Amino acid sequence: MTITSQLDLMPGVEPSATALLLLGRGSDPRSERGVECPGDLPAPSDPDLVERARAAKERLGSRVFVLGHHYQRDEVIQFADVTGDSFKLSRDAAARPEAEFIVFCGVHFMAESADILTSDAQTVVLPDLAAGCSMADMATAEQVAECWDVLTEAGVADTTVPVSYMNSSADIKAFTGRHGGTICTSSNAERALRWAFEQGEKVLFLPDQHLGRNTAVRLLGMSLEDCVVYNPHKPGGGVSVEELRAAKMILWRGHCSVHGRFSLDSVEDVRARVPGVNVLVHPECKHEVVAAADYVGSTEYIINKLEEAPADSKWAIGTELNLVRRLAGRFPDKEIVFLDRTVCFCSTMNRIDLPHLVWTLESLADGKVVNRIQVDKETEHWAKAALERMLALP
Repeated sequence: MTITSQLDLMPGVEPSATALLLLGRGSDPRSERGVECPGDLPAPSDPDLVERARAAKERLGSRVFVLGHHYQRDEVIQFADVTGDSFKLSRDAAARPEAEFIVFCGVHFMAESADILTSDAQTVVLPDLAAGCSMADMATAEQVAECWDVLTEAGVADTTVPVSYMNSSADIKAFTGRHGGTICTSSNAERALRWAFEQGEKVLFLPDQHLGRNTAVRLLGMSLEDCVVYNPHKPGGGVSVEELRAAKMILWRGHCSVHGRFSLDSVEDVRARVPGVNVLVHPECKHEVVAAADYVGSTEYIINKLEEAPADSKWAIGTELNLVRRLAGRFPDKEIVFLDRTVCFCSTMNRIDLPHLVWTLESLADGKVVNRIQVDKETEHWAKAALERMLALP
């Protein structure tokens, strides 16, 4: 018997919104925003797509500035004016006030951050509104507000400082700003946590549990027992008052769908297949993967590490496959392999393809603004407060 029929046969039981969503009988407009992307997209098989993108970009000239995240497809990256991680790209956009249009080839939370950091005269556009982030969607404003109520009832909210990863929605960044917290990237998470523990006794780390745990244990010398995981889908977060009072790190139960796929078996397998390999992974990976790796760091760290690596060295990289393939092509003098045997693209990042980019650029060149990302003023104010605290970190 299917889950659907079981629900139908239980009189007096009303399925939850989440259950209906999983069964395909409901919808969540916030997590499914823009699935029906407006406009007529060119066919993916159109052989003129590259030339159309180039022509539209030339028509726009300095009015447009195209940002390309490291995880984007090569077909999109070729049209990016700058490449980088999400925060670097947002700052690059803010440093180009003459650009009327910021086309962000990334995901939704990244475009929100760009809108927060750029001027009111600039318009941020996301080529496909359905390009979201599963990690960012694992923490909603309502869930985090409920979590703060749980911490308040436990008597620990006053001594808890929220630290939110850049990979979070504008709403979560605003929550962090309102409660005196800061944003962090995978590069400065250690500095952000040290600052937070100077302000309070505990940290609520949102929304990636692995980055929070790895930073606390690897770099701050905490134990795994100092960390508890708050599950927003369980009453009280699935943790007792005693556990909350004893913990130093309260980790949100969120993760990256790409980095979370790597396992300890992946590390052991690649070491057996490639003798002498260096295992280099992103800190969004699970703790046991990070503990077994030779090197751990952000996307920029991974790129820099390979740039500095000697010729003929061997590397297994635990991050998104588009980037790993691009690095393998960039450094042909080194043996660079993907950490896992399973293909692991970021499915939502890959929604930004050449047809969407062409449609976006041609629409802008024709005077039509499409897929604008705009954060409301109050959310922007508090989110910017949290971002500014990060920028002020020592």
